[in-house]
Parts: sequence; C-alpha cells; structure tokens
Amino acid sequence: MSTPTHTHPRPSPVSGGDADIRLPWWALALPILAFVLLLGLILDPSEAHAAAGQPALAHLLEQARHLMGR
Repeated sequence: MSTPTHTHPRPSPVSGGDADIRLPWWALALPILAFVLLLGLILDPSEAHAAAGQPALAHLLEQARHLMGR
C-alpha cells in the first residue's frame, strides 16, 4: 500500500476581500470630534484661551455649543 503524495490545497483564511470588519461608533466619532474642535480653534484663535475657573468639561461643552451655533 502506498500513501498518496498529492494533497488538496487549503483555502487561504483571507480570500476574496469579503472580510467583515466592524468598528465601534467612537472609533470614527472621536477623530471627527477632535478634527472639528481643532479646526474651530484655527478658525477663531481668540477662543483658544485657558478657562480661569471653569471645569474642563464645561468649557469643552461650551466650545462645542459655540461651534454648532455657527
């Protein structure tokens, strides 16, 4: 009895480009938010001063509200 020397090729794990890659919502939202905030600071540098007594989150929300109102 002889063993067969010819084996069937196995399909590669990545074939055809049908890879289903899903990102969480924040993976797209955070870079967009950072871009919009930095763009707002470039367009209006007078708003880029440090807040004296406001908490950072309140200042960030105020800036976002200001940018949305344009």
